[in-house]
Amino acid sequence: MSTRDAPAQIGDLPPIGRPANSALLLAGITTLEAVAATGRPTLLAMHGVGPKAIRLLDQALAERGLTWRD
Repeated sequence: MSTRDAPAQIGDLPPIGRPANSALLLAGITTLEAVAATGRPTLLAMHGVGPKAIRLLDQALAERGLTWRD
């Protein structure tokens, strides 16, 4: 999937950028619960997911009362 084809936002995830969205979609991750269960190290290893996306996901998880698996 090209980043141009990735939506600007997926499910209940915050807007984290098309490259990160593309990576998450390819991995089948479409919810904050799935993000939390996957963990930071796995997400950071994905091409397109960087520190900024992780910071935005951290904030969204905290707002929903969710924590990372790791």
